[in-house]
Amino acid sequence: MNYRPLGRTGWKVSEISFGAWAIGGAWGNVDDQESLAALHAALDGGINFFDTADVYGDGRSERLIAKLRKERKEKFYVATKAGRRLPVQTPEGYSRKNLTAWVNRSLKNLNTDAIDLLQLHCPHTEVFYRPEVFGILDDLVKAGKLRHYGVSVEKVEEALKAIEYPNVQSVQIIFNIFRQRPAERFFAEAQRRKVGILARVPLASGLLTGKMSLASKFAKDDHRNFNRYGAAFNRGETFSGVDFETGLRAVQQLEKLVPPGATLSQLALRWILEFPAVTCAIPGGKRPAQVLENIAASDLAPLSGATLKKIDTLYAKQIRPLVQHYW
Repeated sequence: MNYRPLGRTGWKVSEISFGAWAIGGAWGNVDDQESLAALHAALDGGINFFDTADVYGDGRSERLIAKLRKERKEKFYVATKAGRRLPVQTPEGYSRKNLTAWVNRSLKNLNTDAIDLLQLHCPHTEVFYRPEVFGILDDLVKAGKLRHYGVSVEKVEEALKAIEYPNVQSVQIIFNIFRQRPAERFFAEAQRRKVGILARVPLASGLLTGKMSLASKFAKDDHRNFNRYGAAFNRGETFSGVDFETGLRAVQQLEKLVPPGATLSQLALRWILEFPAVTCAIPGGKRPAQVLENIAASDLAPLSGATLKKIDTLYAKQIRPLVQHYW
């Protein structure tokens, strides 16, 4: 495993980290014992950064990570998120009372005195134009409840606005072969300000694993079933906003570019790591085998110039018109 600096925190985090949405919920059936085994496999493989949220299974994934911390002696970092407990996303919802309550709840779930990194969880765009919200986060740091804070965003423009606040240490944003705009519009400014970038949904909700087909079926409680058109939350969260059938056709072409001995998942993760501005990719994993496959991407050789050019061409012709102007 290779490690990269996270913003100005002084931390070095694993460039392949662990996203805990899948072990919390909204990805079909999840078995807690298998999820815990996946978390142990992550630590065994060198992962030292785990990303979760208070709404993933209503705290389920936070509690699983707390159990991991109790069972292991290794030091690792935990990032969680707050804000999606609001029944309706409004800027007024990001009040001192609510933020403090959410933080206290996560502290209890994680069984810790201080959250390593708290991220605002894709809040209403207007929140980024309310400095008082970030002042509340500063106060929570001073109170010792947070070590650092950052944001998770839907849009590049939100990311650019967020890093105007001097104590924002990280931005979590969807970035993968099917969502490339952040590299064009955001990465250089994040590097200039020394802000960490967490690449979320790195495998486009599993599309970029190459393990799906038109015959694939998803459980009723799996967002890949109920949120394809944004019925529950931003549609860009599911398959990165790409039409499923279009994505499958693009995947068939990407499979031809996979290096010998590697998998499409590893190619997709290695592509993300080609960007020095990225701190880490945070793929999910419900089973140890998935985690180990993801970890191996850290040791994959850099992609050739020819491969990168073919990926760029595929994106420009088939994917860019579907996503570029939305996020």
